Amino acid sequence: MFIDTHAHLTDKAFAGREEEILQNAKDCLVEKVITSGFDLASSKEAIDFARKHDGVYASIGFYPEFVQDYTVETEEKLKNLAKDKKVVAIGEIGLQYTDGMPERELQKEVFLKQLNLVYQLEKPVVLHCRDAYGDMIKLLKGNKDLLVFGGTFHCFSGSHEIAIEAIKLGFYISIGGVSTFKNATNVREVLKNVPLERMLLETDCPYLAPHPYRGKINEPKYIPTIAENLAVLKGVDVETVAKITTENARRLFKI
Repeated sequence: MFIDTHAHLTDKAFAGREEEILQNAKDCLVEKVITSGFDLASSKEAIDFARKHDGVYASIGFYPEFVQDYTVETEEKLKNLAKDKKVVAIGEIGLQYTDGMPERELQKEVFLKQLNLVYQLEKPVVLHCRDAYGDMIKLLKGNKDLLVFGGTFHCFSGSHEIAIEAIKLGFYISIGGVSTFKNATNVREVLKNVPLERMLLETDCPYLAPHPYRGKINEPKYIPTIAENLAVLKGVDVETVAKITTENARRLFKI
């Protein structure tokens, strides 16, 4: 059995196909999926979707692009949403320093507010990080007391050194379709040295479909493809990858 620890099942790319997508996943032994929000509205949608489907759970929070919408009022609403039994994590939250994103200091301020929320709610955290690993690790190291419920670096693309720091802080490294891309040599080299006991599987669907499906709409049914590639990198069979990553996901998200 597999668990897709990060998906966006409420994305418009799946509109009208939700039941088909979930059946496709089950047919490929992907029995559980965590669907993620990125602001207040999408977090509500993720919870509503999870309530309607067995084996689907939700993570909720404010993605870096939408930190300007994070207020005292929205934080209270997020707290109330987190009480739902289908909510297993806060995320995806974090930092992204690419062009066009909100001012970095505001991103860091809201990130820390949400880390405090993680601690208050006793939930694991799902981290998003692009072009900001230095600041991310610095902030996490400076706030280790807020991280006692663990978390994961979603769609990890950092260096070997960053992976080591993340693991030292108690985080899992989540692996998606990027690890199968022909030009992702650096990512694969990092993964060779990360223990399976610190890894999770994800699709981040409908984005980043793995090779040989790159360019198509991604969906949870492709988790075994990601697992097979990881098995080759680690020199183990895919059953071992399935067993260990599933145990990791169950442990972290309590599902």
